[in-house]
Amino acid sequence: GLEKEKKLIEIAEKYDMSFIGPNCLGVINTDPLSNLDASFARKMPEEGSIAFLSQSGALCTAVLDYAQAKHIGFSKFVSFGNKADISEIDLLYYLMKDEKTKVILLYLEEVSDGPGLMKAARDVIEQSGKPILILKSGRTSEGASAAASHTGSLAGSDEICDAAFEQAGIIRTKHIEEMFNTAIAFAYQPVPKTNKVAIITNAGGPGVLTTDAAIKEGLKMAKFSEETTAILKKNLPATANIKNPVDVIGDARADRYDVAINAAFNDDEVSGVFVILTPQSMTDIELIADEVVKVSKGSSKPIYASFMGESEVATGIDTLQRNKIPHYFLPESMTKSFAAVQNFHLNIKGDQPKFVAFDDIDHARAKQILDKAKEEGKKYLTEKDAINVLDAYGLNIPKHGLANSAAEAADLADQIGYPIVMKVMSEDIVHKFDVKGVVLNIKSHDEAEKAYQSIIDNVKKNMPDAVIDGIYVVEMIGDSDEVILGVKRDPSFGPVIMFGLGGIFVEIFKDVSFRVAPVTESEAQSMIEQIKSHAIISGARGKTPRDISKLKESIMRLGQLAVEQPAILELDINPMMVMDEGKGCYVTDAKIML
Repeated sequence: GLEKEKKLIEIAEKYDMSFIGPNCLGVINTDPLSNLDASFARKMPEEGSIAFLSQSGALCTAVLDYAQAKHIGFSKFVSFGNKADISEIDLLYYLMKDEKTKVILLYLEEVSDGPGLMKAARDVIEQSGKPILILKSGRTSEGASAAASHTGSLAGSDEICDAAFEQAGIIRTKHIEEMFNTAIAFAYQPVPKTNKVAIITNAGGPGVLTTDAAIKEGLKMAKFSEETTAILKKNLPATANIKNPVDVIGDARADRYDVAINAAFNDDEVSGVFVILTPQSMTDIELIADEVVKVSKGSSKPIYASFMGESEVATGIDTLQRNKIPHYFLPESMTKSFAAVQNFHLNIKGDQPKFVAFDDIDHARAKQILDKAKEEGKKYLTEKDAINVLDAYGLNIPKHGLANSAAEAADLADQIGYPIVMKVMSEDIVHKFDVKGVVLNIKSHDEAEKAYQSIIDNVKKNMPDAVIDGIYVVEMIGDSDEVILGVKRDPSFGPVIMFGLGGIFVEIFKDVSFRVAPVTESEAQSMIEQIKSHAIISGARGKTPRDISKLKESIMRLGQLAVEQPAILELDINPMMVMDEGKGCYVTDAKIML
């Protein structure tokens, strides 16, 4: 197969040809001017505004059958298989200019050019405003090898993929159903102006469930105007709930739905309407579906529906789907899709931030240290060299020095000022705490001498074959919080930055976030806000906020280092001590793997 593929590429290059595949279903273009079906599909799909791209050919046939049952149409349908010539990146740029396409769906099994995919997605979104939804398989990583650094252990390919897609503005979906649930929301209905919604239901329970789901997705329940409330009070039974969510009661026919839906649509506070229906003895399912369709035509506000059930509501659902009303079996899927549309359009407004490189970097110093270590065949930098590389990139380093005797260590401690920290320096030791190679909070000359000898004795006992290069004596940073910063070089996306709650339990709590380098200021801010424990450093419960500004700068500087120094495979700063606002952040332990 590979030999035939190589020959195919050679022929295409010789005659300046482009091709899709091999190992694919083919290409479908539903534009009436083309009406192209160059595929192995059983039948042509409906015309629509959704483009579907897939690396898997077999999945395409299932998707076509699924879409036909739900009256989902496509503008373009492309299975690109092995992408020996035309890739998903080429297709994204093509669809960016395709007037028939409003939404782009992409199924991927592997990402071969992460930076290229991110750039293409950004270009498509910024220049055309078209959303890109990606379903990427391989979310689990069975049999992943153990990593030497915390960053390597925590930064799985799926977490990195999530971060990269978020940075590029891509919406990542977990499964086919979620992908199409979201796609029809984009393709069928207007964009909501705000996140304020109204719910119309004939059953209290589903109304409450939908309300809970809406709030969970960050939506707000619109507060009706006095005029809307008066209309509902006048036209609905006394037992109806005229507040949002509106319960038109189980015996409601189409006329009550008509009143409630129109009243909500005409309220300036409402930016979208969710219509819930459960099949009860008095329910005019088809007439209510017709009413939803009628109200939606020409409206500048979106309307979504959830006719809950199966066989009894089937005809009503069919009416909704034929008329391009987004329909969802579960209210939770409906609110999630609405939120995805609203958030996407909220995030693409305004200019996208660009990374601005720092101009005070000592590139030559950092490169010299790294080149020397590579020439000597080292897999890790000594901590001293790692600290010097970070110092060259402008990260704050506490006062420090290297001692080779107890007396020298105590003298260094006197010069630095107490309290101080001592830790073993050895290329053979990755995790110093594991061999009891660290002593904290040393407060005097005598304690410094004793700490030096204690570390030497502990290392000889716990790791007798380790070569000790000295004892690192460093200023102990006062009142502060510990965070971790790291770098991992991902095979698909390149250098990735990690941030999270630091200390020895980082791999237990796994409270971390990722971004592909370089990292802009706004991306650094979102990395900080994304972790669950961000309130600890942001000033929770009256606590003085830590120096978030300097922390963001440190993340950005580390991102620049990761991009400019490809010799670094993995890097850990654990911990970085974040002091009070205006007092800075300090690297107190660093590890660099080459």
